[in-house]
Amino acid sequence: MNLTQKKLKEYPSVLSVADIQTILGIGRRQAYELVNSGSFHVARVGRRIMVSKSVFLKWLKGANTAV
Repeated sequence: MNLTQKKLKEYPSVLSVADIQTILGIGRRQAYELVNSGSFHVARVGRRIMVSKSVFLKWLKGANTAV
């Protein structure tokens, strides 16, 4: 197991936009553009945007998860 995998396991099962921003090392605006792009399923809770960690990781690995 490499260091990156260990760190990903430490994140909760539902990721926030800030979590995605940190994981990818991108800016806030880019993170919001990504979650609003339709590349993967997101859940909106009020003003919060949440993403299942498993869905995000499948997308990150190149699996087609668009809904």
